[in-house]
Amino acid sequence: MSVSSNSPAYYRIKLQGHLDSNWSDWFEGMIISYEGANTIMTGQLADQAALHGVLIRIRDLNLKLLSVEGLEADQEKKNSLSPGNNDT
Repeated sequence: MSVSSNSPAYYRIKLQGHLDSNWSDWFEGMIISYEGANTIMTGQLADQAALHGVLIRIRDLNLKLLSVEGLEADQEKKNSLSPGNNDT
């Protein structure tokens, strides 16, 4: 995926454990869902600075970061709508 560092992009961030969905606003409005024992945050971030801000917040909360994946826009929509990615 080739994205300018100053353009919006979609991301999928995987964290160990369950992060309550109430944290969504604090993480730039990313959608919080779950995959087994892990939290998945997906959404569009304004630029690389916004991504780094989210990563700093993850660090500050002492959460274990498992992966960060850049997504194409159509791939992000599929991920947020797929079954099993609910806030349960």
